[in-house]
Amino acid sequence: MNPTPKIKVELNLATDLRYVKGIGPKTAEVLRQEGYSTVEDILYHLPFRYEDRRNFTRIIQLRPGMKVPVHAKIVQANLKRLYRGRLTLYEALIRDESATIKVIWFNQPYLRNIIKPDRVAVFYGKANISKYGSPSLQIENPEFEILTETEKGTIHTGRIVPIYQRIESLSTKKVRNIIHEIIANLRWHVPEFLPPELIDRYSLAPRYDSFRGVHFPPDSASVDDLNMSKTEFHRRLIFEEFFLLQLGLAMKKRGVKEEIRGIRYRVSDELRRKLSSVLPFKLTEAQKRALGEIGEDLKSAHPMNRLLQGDVGCGKTIVALLAMIVAVENGFQAALMAPTEILAEQHHFNISRLLSKTDLKVDLLTSAVKGADRNRILTGIESGGSQIIIGTHALIQEGVRFRKLGLVVIDEQHRFGVMQRSHLLEKGLKPDTLIMTATPIPRSLALTVYGDLDISIIDQLPPGRTPIRTFVRDDGARDRIYEFIRQEIEKGRQAYIVYPIIEESEKLDLKAAKKMWEQLSETIFRDLRVGLMHGRLKPEEKEKIMSDFAGGKIHILVSTTVIEVGIDVRNATIMLIEHAERYGLSQLHQLRGRVGRGGGDSYCILLVGNRVSEEAGRRLAVMESSTDGFYIAEKDLEIRGPGEFMGTKQSGIPDLRVGNIVRDHLLMKAAREEAFSYLEGAKEKADENLKKILYHLNKRWGRKLGLICIG
Repeated sequence: MNPTPKIKVELNLATDLRYVKGIGPKTAEVLRQEGYSTVEDILYHLPFRYEDRRNFTRIIQLRPGMKVPVHAKIVQANLKRLYRGRLTLYEALIRDESATIKVIWFNQPYLRNIIKPDRVAVFYGKANISKYGSPSLQIENPEFEILTETEKGTIHTGRIVPIYQRIESLSTKKVRNIIHEIIANLRWHVPEFLPPELIDRYSLAPRYDSFRGVHFPPDSASVDDLNMSKTEFHRRLIFEEFFLLQLGLAMKKRGVKEEIRGIRYRVSDELRRKLSSVLPFKLTEAQKRALGEIGEDLKSAHPMNRLLQGDVGCGKTIVALLAMIVAVENGFQAALMAPTEILAEQHHFNISRLLSKTDLKVDLLTSAVKGADRNRILTGIESGGSQIIIGTHALIQEGVRFRKLGLVVIDEQHRFGVMQRSHLLEKGLKPDTLIMTATPIPRSLALTVYGDLDISIIDQLPPGRTPIRTFVRDDGARDRIYEFIRQEIEKGRQAYIVYPIIEESEKLDLKAAKKMWEQLSETIFRDLRVGLMHGRLKPEEKEKIMSDFAGGKIHILVSTTVIEVGIDVRNATIMLIEHAERYGLSQLHQLRGRVGRGGGDSYCILLVGNRVSEEAGRRLAVMESSTDGFYIAEKDLEIRGPGEFMGTKQSGIPDLRVGNIVRDHLLMKAAREEAFSYLEGAKEKADENLKKILYHLNKRWGRKLGLICIG
């Protein structure tokens, strides 16, 4: 049987890749499995770098280690079998006007049908001294392209060449062939959709020219600009991506503000007096400003959707608590969802203490709460008897039914998935949402991840917070550090010693918290009280240890990173972090924030192992030089990139295909302003372009942003 002939299809962006010349069924399936189904999908598989292969090098000029293009004629070619036929070596002798050189390929016997005498080709590979036979210069495993006698331009050599990441089993050369075939046949089928005035205002290149320019740049392009994504072609595609994202966020924000009717809370003088009565101290100006912004949201007819961010110890929780009291005093319930049990327990401990003189009912619901206690709390939540409910993801489980949930507070929100947050909101009556984070978010990232939220920033620490002096030390300083800790304890202070894991690991050379606790408590600090805290302890054990440490009954608390957030002991002045090179900047800053909460001098000592990578060295240098959380967050974002900075794939970070929110933050800012302005204008006047834009918006971001039935 003859194979079914391939149907000639006129390409457009929506064309299925099965119909592109050069892509067979197997390749199409490989691409589909990797997320590339259409022509547009594969066009966004951008080169990760570019190589300048424009200037051919004469063979006589080649030196070991050089990787350059050579234009030559094939003189001889033959296939050799090595090691009893298990391996093959294909050799060719090539010649230009200056000299000859041998070219070899390992295990590619099919080349005998391509690399034949008298053919002319361009070769691109590294010249090395032969390890086989006489020590002569040869080119190993080069890329190549066979030319006709008159052919000058090529895809793989003789130009600025795009280098792609492999797509599963497809080589960069195969990907290059596929994209070249598409670009060559697409020209008249890449419609514009950005508003013409935007294209003019920002001098944006046409869309087709931009696709062609990023994949097969003209000779006039700068290789440096290409590798930094700074060409006019990159700029156009980046702006377009940012504009659609920000338009989606603007629509989401407008939808909340205009379409959903929420709860209007009343704030009476009596309620204000009640709020004042629970305050353990005077609010800072920054706290007052944030509380005022939250208060305006609560009094409006639309649900609040606000991010409350600030540095470690700035007092976000007290502001959130005051908002929860407003909800409760208006007859509603408030829920606070924390990412870990220990943080939920700490919130419950602190909030219960602050509200101990009121008649407000506070309950804790985590997976550790079981039996009769759990049934009692679930009944209280359903009946409304539980007014403030603090918990983990246990709050969103099926059996939890709120009577009248009016306010949701989510702590360290980037540790929750989008669906987890929405499940909690669905349990209420269009509840107001306050999202807290103790990880300062750089503005460039906030505009991307939280672009649909209003943002309140607490950029001021409460009085009494003392600067923390930070030092990086190696293991040779351990004895001096222990002596220093002892001296501080003799002055009446307390210390944390943090380890990365609980028990000894054979694979990782890390200090184990449990083993080191035994060693410290039995030998070095045997005359002091040394406690051990980790995530595997039962809730009542954790609470007892926290209470003993806060009360001064424990001098040194050995811990894993469970104390990263939430624990507040004003007398603790030393934070010793073992294997500090293994931690991210954000986590180091969070741990350091556990000290410096009282009036005494405080210290953070970063103890490192023998091998510290260059990246880890940069992180440690930032920690030594600054205690400003926002500066540290910017540096963390630069070093790690947005995905790792936020911690998980569920973090809500948009999957950008072209733009980079660190590198392109100015374009992001401009695109945001234009998107919000455009949406406002499009609402007032019928815009012919709006339907086209909404089509592209829905296709690109609709599902990820939860934009349903737009357009």
